[in-house]
Parts: sequence; structure tokens; C-alpha cells
Amino acid sequence: MLTLDKFEEASEKVKEVTLETKLVYSDYFSAQTGNKVYLKPENMQFTGAYKVRGAYYKISTLSEDERQRGLITASAGNHAQGVAYAAKCYGLKAVIVMPTTTPLIKVNRTKNYGAEVILYGDVYDEACAYAYELAEKNGYTFIHPFDDTAVATGQGTIAMEIFKELPLVEYILVPIGGGGLATGVATLAKLLNPKIKVIGVEPSGAACMKKSFEEGKVCTLSSANTIADGTAVKTPGEKIFPYIKENLDEILTVEDDELVVAFLDMVENHKMIVENSGLLTVAALKQLKVTGKRVVSILSGGNMDVITMSSVVQQGLIFRDRIFTVSVLLPDKPGELGKVANTIAEQQGNVIKLEHNQFVSTNRNVAVELRITLECFGSDHKKEIIRALEKNGYKPKLVLVSL
Repeated sequence: MLTLDKFEEASEKVKEVTLETKLVYSDYFSAQTGNKVYLKPENMQFTGAYKVRGAYYKISTLSEDERQRGLITASAGNHAQGVAYAAKCYGLKAVIVMPTTTPLIKVNRTKNYGAEVILYGDVYDEACAYAYELAEKNGYTFIHPFDDTAVATGQGTIAMEIFKELPLVEYILVPIGGGGLATGVATLAKLLNPKIKVIGVEPSGAACMKKSFEEGKVCTLSSANTIADGTAVKTPGEKIFPYIKENLDEILTVEDDELVVAFLDMVENHKMIVENSGLLTVAALKQLKVTGKRVVSILSGGNMDVITMSSVVQQGLIFRDRIFTVSVLLPDKPGELGKVANTIAEQQGNVIKLEHNQFVSTNRNVAVELRITLECFGSDHKKEIIRALEKNGYKPKLVLVSL
């Protein structure tokens, strides 16, 4: 059972390995939503995510025999690092099975904590099945990333910290993958204040808990396709599902495109790197149908590789109309390119790339194509640039951005 005594015990225990992640008030998201929005930045933990809480507390509850047999788990990355780091603190052997699609930064950091890493399967569920096989074969003690009440108790210590810092919190938004974090946070939150609203958030492409929540039983998705790799789970936890049904008020879903924009918002307004799974609660803020409430968004992690980060930033700029590409036709004669460049410069547009295609027409004197990729301040500025080009006799056409 998840009891208040166990949560209090876990809260004291995890202090041995966690950093203090004080709430950050967000002027930006508060203004956007009409609520008083606070961020719980678990992306600032030593391992880059909240997962060390559940792993460390779970190991503390094991017998000496269970510990000495060695630990094994499966994870898309953050639980892997949590178990690896916790095992290192206890001086124990740890084997981690990770999907082959896991970002390199998470694989390397897990290895750096001294764990043996095995890459297997395309998604978490396949990696987990293989980890169970290895546990059976080698006698390892399995540490489940979410379907374990001790692990969920450790994760729920986040709620204890939120209440101590913001006793009058009214809404808590929590990311959901398999459901361990949501179980711990929702259960403790309801124990401390039965009137509080706890809302889970999942990626639309891997909404296994929402489907299970609606049908009243654990359901398995046919696929889990999302850029939020830390929450790409096809089947939620069986043991923890009753706690979810009892204590979670609602589950919202978020599209991948919304996560891209949320990443840009977080970087520009809070100077924080938060991975896609950790941004679920931020992207869902606009779905809340309330105003004037004290809302806490849990940022579950910040382990994002640089290549993914650069791609997300680029896509975010495109979605926000900060980068766009136009195609214009002009005669192939000296000075025409300069006229277009001057028109853009007068509107304070910044040219990123030019592509000059002389073979768009058999008669080059009539027209050649110029594709211009521009940086601007947003949708209104983009429209001003296009109007200026039209005013000067060009017929700009928006085309797919290619950087």
C-alpha cells in the first residue's frame, strides 16, 4: 500500500541522492494561461531526471540477498540512469536493457555511472521483456521503472516537496509514461489534500494510460510513436493502475508538434533544457479550462541529445513563423537579385539561405526561380515581408523550408 508513512520515509531517504529543485514561477506561462504557473524543474536533478528518487528508495527496501544478486532494469533512459546511479551509491552491480532507439547521451551517461548497458528492441516494452529473461536466467533482482509501489512511492516525494513549498497548490500536472510518477504524485497529493486536482499528460502517439483510464482496465497499444521517447510506453503498469483510477482526475494528450513549440518557449523564456517527455505538462497548460489557479507543472527530465535538440529548435522556429521560405520568379539579368535583397532588408528580414534555379523555365529571360529562406520576428513580420515583395512586383509563394 502507498501510505503517508511510506511517503514520509521515502522523502527523507531520497534527500541522500537528490538536489533541491525549488519551484520556479513562470511569468510567461502564467500570462499565457491566466493561471499562476509554477515549474517543478526535475530536469535539474544530478541524473537529469526524477527517476533516481524511485530507484534509490526501492533499493533501500531490498534485502541484502536481493541487492547482492545484482540489479537489472529496462528503460528508455531516465530510469536507467536513476538505477545506475543508485546502484553505484550502494556499491551494487547494475545491468540496464535499453531500446536501440535510446538517445546516445542517455546510453553514455548510464554507462558512466558504472552500469552494463544492453541495447535491445525498438521500444521500451521489448527491452523490458528481454530484461525479465535475463533476470530469470542470471538471478538478478528486477527494478521495474514504473509498475512497482515502492518505486512509485519514491517518485511521489516530488509531491511532498511541492506541498511544503506551495501548500495552497490547486492543480498538479504530471507526465505519464507507464504511470509510476503519476501514481506516486497523485496518491500523495490526495492524501495531503483530497480537493486538489491532479492531471496526467501523455503524448498522443503513446496514450496507453488514457485508453486504460477510459476503459477501466489496463490496455496495450499496437504502437508507441512519439518524439517523447521517455514516455513511449505501450502498456501501463498493472499494479499501480488502481491508484491511477482512484487518484488521477483527468488525462490530457499532447501532439508532438506542441512539444516542439514548448521546447522553444522553455529555452527562450526560462533558459532551461527540458526533454520532450518533460515538456508534456507545459504543452498541456493551455488545455486547462480554469483561470486564477495555482498550477504546478512537473518537468520530469532534461536528458536530450544535441542532435535532437537542434532539430527541435529548428522545427520550433518554423512552427512559430520565425523561419520561412518563399519562391519568387525574376528575369535572369544583372541587378534583379539585389532588388529582392533590398526589399527584404528594408523590412528587416534576415536572409539565411538563397537558392538560384536557372532551369525553372526554358526561357531564362522570362524567369528564373529564387528561393529565399528568411528569419523574422513571427507571423506578423512574415506577412509584412511578403506584402513588400508583392508591392515591388514579385509574386512570392511559400514553400517547404529546407535548411
